[in-house]
Parts: sequence; structure tokens; C-alpha cells
Amino acid sequence: MELWDWNIANKDFWSRLAKSLHSQKVSVTWAEKIDQKLASVLVPAKMSWATATRSIRKCKIRIEKIWGSHVDTEPTAWGLDVQVWNLLWTGEEAMKKGIPISKGAGFESVEDLPRTAVSFSSKAYQDLPPQPRLSATSNGEQRVRVRVPNAQGLDRTTQFLMQEYLNLVDWKGLELLSTERRCKASVKKFERSPTVACIRLGSI
Repeated sequence: MELWDWNIANKDFWSRLAKSLHSQKVSVTWAEKIDQKLASVLVPAKMSWATATRSIRKCKIRIEKIWGSHVDTEPTAWGLDVQVWNLLWTGEEAMKKGIPISKGAGFESVEDLPRTAVSFSSKAYQDLPPQPRLSATSNGEQRVRVRVPNAQGLDRTTQFLMQEYLNLVDWKGLELLSTERRCKASVKKFERSPTVACIRLGSI
């Protein structure tokens, strides 16, 4: 930029800005910051395993606080069927065993797991029971299915229980989108970002 005279730098907005900053001995570091901001818009923080399963674990804790137990309590007293009741305990133990293995295979977050959209007519569709839902306002619609893939060291029983446990996660309440919808949402968020607005203004 030091070798450019004003006749050359006058060709566009960015060149004029760079020449002006250089002449005032202002370090041009905003380009890197723009890149970082764009990256944060396109790749938001991912949901952790703990965040995803917190409402299920809270449900189990509430039961145990009033002396409910896996073996000695009737599941129907809590409005749960036997399968869901058992998963509160067996699923949690499977997650403790399987999450480190899954992380070692590259699935650091539940958002790294493969997922698909589920239609109302699909056999995979289910309504989540009220107890493990994220909040009372969640309707329990499970429109996303998150799948636990094979990983070296992950036995089939643990994988199956992890899958069943994740099926109890309130994905609707957590606002987890299918992969296709998440990509579209990221693009829309990027297009609405202040950084893009500044770039567009600068190009006018």
C-alpha cells in the first residue's frame, strides 16, 4: 500500500480506505476480525451431549429425590411406560460408557451425529412423553431423528441404548433442526448479519 499513489488507490472504496488508514499509520486488522465474525455466523457453537440430555437426567433426579427407584417404583405412578422408565437408568449408564467412545470417533457434539427429518406419517415419528420434555410449553413433537453411528469399541447393546436414550431428548424444545434445515438457517443468518450489510454498503 505504501507504493500506491492516490490515483491508483482511488479506484474503489476498499482501496481508498486502506490507503487512508495506512497514511494515518493505522494497522489494518479488521480483515481478520471480519473473517472471524463470518465464521462465527456460519458455524455457531454446537450443542453438547450434556445439554441435549439434561432434561432427561433432571426427570430421573426428580424421581430419586422423592425416594423413587429403578426397581421398587411403579412406572405408571409417574405416567411413564416401562420402556421409558428403564431407559432413565440404563440409557444414562450407556451414555456414560458410549459418549467417550463416540467423541474419540469424531462426534464431539450431538450435532456431529447424523440426523434426518421425520414426517408425521413416518414410523420413526413419536410424541415425547411430558416428563422428559424441556419445558411445559414444548409440544413433544419429534420431527428430527438423531442417529448413533457405529464406532470402534462401541458394542451393539450400548449403541442401541444410546439410540433409545437420544430418542427421549426433546429436540423440538432444543430447536435442533435437520441437517438440511440447519444449512438453510445458517445461510439466512449469514445474509442478515451486520457484517454482510457493511460489505454490501461498501460495494455500492
